[in-house]
Amino acid sequence: MKFTNIVTETEEGIGFIIINRPEVRNALNVETLHEIEQALDGWRNCSDIKVVIFTGVGEKSFAAGADIAQLNKRTMIEALEPNMTATYRKIEEYDKPTIAAINGVALGGGLELALACDIRIAALHAKVGLPEVGLAIMPGAGGTQRLSRVIGKGKAMELILTGDIITAEEAERFGLVSRAVPQEKLLDTAKQYAEKISSKGPLALRLAKFVINRGADIEMETALYLEKLAQTILIGSEDKLEGTQAFLDKRSPRFQGK
Repeated sequence: MKFTNIVTETEEGIGFIIINRPEVRNALNVETLHEIEQALDGWRNCSDIKVVIFTGVGEKSFAAGADIAQLNKRTMIEALEPNMTATYRKIEEYDKPTIAAINGVALGGGLELALACDIRIAALHAKVGLPEVGLAIMPGAGGTQRLSRVIGKGKAMELILTGDIITAEEAERFGLVSRAVPQEKLLDTAKQYAEKISSKGPLALRLAKFVINRGADIEMETALYLEKLAQTILIGSEDKLEGTQAFLDKRSPRFQGK
């Protein structure tokens, strides 16, 4: 597929979605969000793509946030439309694992996109934050909820109410990103994560994502039962037989996602 605002690439089981609007620091307008969804939909049933990596073109911006020109004209009624929230929910619930390779600033909706991904890796020069209160609005695409779940309510409250922008090293210290690495190692590090994940059972990855995401929002007893049900499904899968037999045979497994 050819797009206007993103570039898609594939490489040995990895699908790349690269935000390509350098003239506006890769700001996310409605059209870009729609293209991201189209790319994800196109790969959903593609067994060759096992992990999706999001990044931005260049070394300055992952995504600088929502397109302020569009935001300036948005009405109260238009704000009720899902748009960015729906796109990020699709990323969060995507069947395949997702990684954000934060190659520059990730602010507002840009950080919210990264928060919707399963794993976040940042270049050392990157800066992240949710500065919306400076525009007399607030994070509105999952930032208030996902940030607090990732780094805790207290620190999330501080970052959102002050609008502070922090460095990649600070983000790593708070657990907002898994690793902060030099820019020249960013994509290689993301690909190393993707390759390691790709070697695991795809059905197990899908159900593990589901249980982690759903379990975070419910009380412990129900979450544990949900975990047990997911494990029961996996115990009956062909991949479980292959994985355990491969271990016994001392060979690499050949998973089929069944």
